[in-house]
Amino acid sequence: MAIRTTLSMFVATIMMASLSSADDLQLALRYQTETSQGSGRYHRLIRQEVWNPRETAVIVCDVWDLHHSQNAVRRLEEFAPRLDAVLKEARGRGMTIIHSPSDCMNAYTEHSARQRAIAVPQAARLPDDITSWCSRIPAEEQAVYPLDQSDGGDDDDPEEHKVWAAKLVQMGRNPGLPWQKQSDLITIDADRDFISDRGDEVWNILQQRGIKNVILTGVHVNMCVLGRPFGLRQLVRNGQNVVLMRDMTDTMYNPARWPYVSHFTGNDLIVAHIERFVCPTMTSDQLIGGESFRFQNDQRPHLAIVMAEDEYETERTLPKFAAEQLGNAFRVSFVHEDKADAHRIPGLAVLHDADVALISVRRRTLMPEQLKIVRDFVAAGKPVIGIRTASHAFSLRNAPAPEGLADWPEFDAQVFGGHYTNHHGNRLLATVSVLSEAADHPILRGVTRTPFPSGGSLYMTSPLAANALPLLTGTVEGRPSEPVAWTFTRAAGGRSFYTSLGHPADFENIEFIRLLTNGIHWAAGLPPSNVVIASAAELSKTDWTLVPVPAKSGTDGPSVVKRDDSAAWFRCTFRPGEHWLTDQGLTLQVAGASKGVRAWFNGHELNAESGGFRVHTDWIERNDANLIVVRLEKDHGQHLSPAPRLVSGDRNLVLQGTWQFRLGDDPAWSNIPLPARYGASPDILFEP
Repeated sequence: MAIRTTLSMFVATIMMASLSSADDLQLALRYQTETSQGSGRYHRLIRQEVWNPRETAVIVCDVWDLHHSQNAVRRLEEFAPRLDAVLKEARGRGMTIIHSPSDCMNAYTEHSARQRAIAVPQAARLPDDITSWCSRIPAEEQAVYPLDQSDGGDDDDPEEHKVWAAKLVQMGRNPGLPWQKQSDLITIDADRDFISDRGDEVWNILQQRGIKNVILTGVHVNMCVLGRPFGLRQLVRNGQNVVLMRDMTDTMYNPARWPYVSHFTGNDLIVAHIERFVCPTMTSDQLIGGESFRFQNDQRPHLAIVMAEDEYETERTLPKFAAEQLGNAFRVSFVHEDKADAHRIPGLAVLHDADVALISVRRRTLMPEQLKIVRDFVAAGKPVIGIRTASHAFSLRNAPAPEGLADWPEFDAQVFGGHYTNHHGNRLLATVSVLSEAADHPILRGVTRTPFPSGGSLYMTSPLAANALPLLTGTVEGRPSEPVAWTFTRAAGGRSFYTSLGHPADFENIEFIRLLTNGIHWAAGLPPSNVVIASAAELSKTDWTLVPVPAKSGTDGPSVVKRDDSAAWFRCTFRPGEHWLTDQGLTLQVAGASKGVRAWFNGHELNAESGGFRVHTDWIERNDANLIVVRLEKDHGQHLSPAPRLVSGDRNLVLQGTWQFRLGDDPAWSNIPLPARYGASPDILFEP
C-alpha cells in the first residue's frame, strides 16, 4: 500500500511538471493533518503545487516603520531586506504586490499605489464581514491555542523598553501606537503596486486581477497576519487559496508568559497552529533561492522526535515532555507513524534538516528510501538519542524484512553500542542506581543518588560496546544488574545517548525527566538544563488555564485545585454580530451577581443591577471581540455554575464552553493591555 502511494505521488509530480510552464511557481507547501481523527497528534507533510504567477498576489501585512516593542523592530529590520528581495522577485515574475500597513493610509493619500487601490471597481460579490477583524474560523473551534499573548507579547527588557518608549516620545510618536507608515526597507513600486489596509479594497484587487493564490507575509503572525480583514482567516473563510510565508514573519510573544518557551519557539507554535487549522506555509527560498531565513539570535538546534511504537505511549508522553522541558533550547519537530501502515513513517524526511534525533520506534521495517534517511542521518555524525524500544527499532523479531521493505538489525549495536536481547518479566520492576564512577557526568546533574524504581520491565542490554560509558544500572532480585542508561561514541563519529527507561510511569518520575532532558542537551552539545515541573495548583496561580464552564465533573478545571483563600477569576471573549444587539442594550447575567461576584467588560467594571450586570453601550465593540472577566470571592467558590448568559432584548447567548481560569487577586487581571482582538486567544471566543 505504501509503495503504491509513493508511486502515485511520483507520477503526479511528473505529470504536474509536464503541464506547467517555465514561468510557473513550483511550490512545496507544508501542512499538518491529524494522525487519526481526534488524536491531537499531527503528521507534518509537504505537497507540491504549481501556481501561475500572474494569478498570484503577495500581501505585506503591517511591516511598520516603528513599533512599541523595540525587539519587534529589531527582528523586523533583520528580515525586511530579504522580504524586499522576495517582493522584487515576485514583482519581476508578474505577481501582484499589495502593501497593507494598517492605520497608516494618511501617509499615502497622494501615493499612486494608494490611488490605484482606491480606483479598483467594487467586486460583484463582497463577502460578509470583509471589512472586519476575524478572530476565528470554524477549523479552529476545537483547537487549543498554543500560547498566551494577552500581555501584548512584548519581550523587551523592561528597562530597555522604558528608554525606547522615551525615545519614541522624543520623536513625536505615540509610544503605544508609534507606526506611521511602512518600513522604508520595503520598496513600493509606484507604477505597479497597491496600498490598502481595507479588507474590501484588497478583495476588490484580488477579484479584478483574477487572483487565485495569495501569499501572506509580514507581522505579527499571531495577531495581524491572522486576523486583519485581509489576513489569513478572512481569505481562508472566503475560499481564497492562501499560504503563509513562514520565514518572512514574526510573533508577538513574551517568553515570560505561558508556555514559557523561547520567543522563536513561540513563533514555531503559532506556525504549527496555522498549518493545522488555517492554511499551508512556504519559505522565501522557494522564490529567491538560498536558504530559508532564520533570525540571528535563533541558535536552537533542530530536534526531530520520531515515534512509531505501540507499547509505551510515547506518542503521548514525548510531546508533553518536549512541551514542558525543551521549548527554550530546541526547535522541535514531531514525526509519527502511519496508523494504517505500520511500515510507513510520514514526514521522516524532516531528518534532512534536523541537527539531533530522538528515536522511539519498535520493530518497524521501512521502505528502503525511508530507512536510508535514518542511515544518512547517522552516517553524517549527527547526535542520536534513543529510549526504550529504540534498541530494536528497525528489525522484526527473528524474521527478515518483508519483500520490498528494509531493516537494520545492527541499529542497536552500531548506533547505541547496546546488546538488547530481551527483558525481564513485566512484574519485576527494577531498582535504578547511579554508577558512582559516572556520578559527575553532566547527564546525571540533578539526578538523585538514591536508588529509585523504574516504571517498566528491566531490559537485558549487556554487554555494552567497549567505548560505551554506563551511567545507570538496574537490578531485579536474583538477576544480574543491567545497564539502564549510557553514552556511546559511534565508530564513524557522532554522539549517542540511550536509556532503556521510557515506560509511561517513568515520565511521571522527575528523575527520569532530568535524565532524559540532560541526555538530549548533552547529545546536542548543550549544558544541562534546570528541570521544573509545576502542579495544577501552581499553574492556576501563575497562568490562565483552560476550563469548561460550567465544570462537567469533579475532575474538570478548577475542581482539581484545592480551595484556599484566593479569589477565582474567569475570562472569555464575546463577538456580537452587526445586528445581534437590540436597542435594549446588553446585560451579563451571573449567578450570585448581587454578592461575592464582580465583573468587567473591556476593562470597565460593571455595576450589579436587578437581573445582572448592565453593560454600557459605549463599551461594546460591535462585530469585534470584547473581553469579559468575572471574579468570584473566596467564599463564593471556584465555579461559574450555571454558565453566565448575555441578554439583549429577546436574544440571549449562554456562555457555556471554554473559559480561562486562575487563582489569586491581582486587579490587573480585570483587563489586558491590548484590545481583545489582539490579546485574547480564539479558543475562549463566544459568538451568537
